[in-house]
Amino acid sequence: MATMTAEIAGTPAGTPLRLKLLRVERRRKLRALTLVLPLLLFILITFVLPIGRMMFNAVHDDTLLTLMPRTMGALRDWDGKGLPDETVYAALASDLKVSWSQKTAPQIGERMNYELPGARSQVTSSARKASTLSVGPYKAPLIEISPLWGQHDVWSLLKRGRSAYTAFYLLRSLDYQYDSDSQIVASRPENAIFRDVFLRTIGISICVTIMTVLLGFPVAYLLATLPPKSSNLLMIMVVLPFWTSLLVRTTAWVVLLQQHGVINDMLVTLHVISQPAELIFNRVGTMVAMTHIQLPFTLLPIYSVTKTISPSFVRAARSLGAGPFYAFWKVYFPLTLPGIAAGCLLTFILCLGYYITPALVGGPADQMLSYFIAHYTNEELNWGMASALGAILLGATLVLYYVYKKLVGLDQIKMG
Repeated sequence: MATMTAEIAGTPAGTPLRLKLLRVERRRKLRALTLVLPLLLFILITFVLPIGRMMFNAVHDDTLLTLMPRTMGALRDWDGKGLPDETVYAALASDLKVSWSQKTAPQIGERMNYELPGARSQVTSSARKASTLSVGPYKAPLIEISPLWGQHDVWSLLKRGRSAYTAFYLLRSLDYQYDSDSQIVASRPENAIFRDVFLRTIGISICVTIMTVLLGFPVAYLLATLPPKSSNLLMIMVVLPFWTSLLVRTTAWVVLLQQHGVINDMLVTLHVISQPAELIFNRVGTMVAMTHIQLPFTLLPIYSVTKTISPSFVRAARSLGAGPFYAFWKVYFPLTLPGIAAGCLLTFILCLGYYITPALVGGPADQMLSYFIAHYTNEELNWGMASALGAILLGATLVLYYVYKKLVGLDQIKMG
């Protein structure tokens, strides 16, 4: 305020006060924008643009349109019934010759192989043999070179490739696909894996969230009610895992849970079990390790709310005749719901993206969605599928956050 007063006082005489205020406010906004501009640019470059690119890759694939322009143009007049005419096959032969000379045939085959397994080798072989064809007709020779070009579903695939935008990756991520007539149908049972993966990811995330709430709420309550000296020491123990790498914590659980690890040896020594239990490379190890890692993320939001609840509320309820449990359940617990909701939301969203922990301590049937995103990114180099799975995961997270905001809003209205 003193700065604004000095700036106004230093303006030329006769300037209306309203204009002075507007100029000063404009300068303050420009100064504030200058200070936050580096952070905005950093977030835009490292966060917003990559996510936007991922969403774009989930629906964009111009491989066939770019590498087979003559075939795409010739398919414009094909009605989608039977096989195309000689004109289309001539265009195909020309594109195959060019792809062989430019060494782009493997890219065409790879793109077609996503929808028709086994097409890559046939496309590459066809491009090599088509380079020896000098004059037409081309239809019969190409079908003789590879039966692939006599299949109706191949030409339906190529006709869909005329558009740079495709729903194939999103459909495949939901266990749907195109049939030979370009109609959307359910994938074959042996190829339908992603629904189970999504359900597994959500199921593990929900279970871990519930366990962190059950374990974290009593500790948060204790932290809020203990004297500052004791609560500070306990808080240091709560945040201590943040000082250790996620990979180190996960590896520590591998040591603890293995067949001859610390936990199994202790249980056998105490005669709790007669032989070592299977605690690792299964769902148990995955959930135990994830619960340990996520516990502070659930506990701290709950603690931040419980710390603000006055003990007089419960004492007032007790003085009016309520028992200890009734006073806690009807007075204290409802006031902690915003913290519980925030902790659960944070933990659940973080669990949805877990990759390292399930990969190290889980079995093949315990891998979550992030494992498949990494698989398509690093091994198969199928950016479309990786982007589609990531886009669906992002969409689920945004929907969850929207529901959370609605529920919190309703709670605030009711409390009001």
